Amino acid sequence: MASPSPHDRSRKDDEDDPVEQMISRTGCAELHYAVQECMAEHQDWRVCQNQVQTFKDCMMSFQKARKEQLIKQRSASTESSPS
Repeated sequence: MASPSPHDRSRKDDEDDPVEQMISRTGCAELHYAVQECMAEHQDWRVCQNQVQTFKDCMMSFQKARKEQLIKQRSASTESSPS
């Protein structure tokens, strides 16, 4: 019987890991896994710069969208609150 892959996404460990949970909520999880796979294969972060940059771009887009959402919520709550 083959041993499970260290990057098997069905492991319970990933469900309990707060970092894994946070990344999965961003929509960038597959890109994060691509960075991990590259690092596991090459053991050299310089070889994985394309994967790192793609993951970084995804996270930056998520953070920008999240910031805009929070600003909209804040402005909507100040407009509706009585003065």
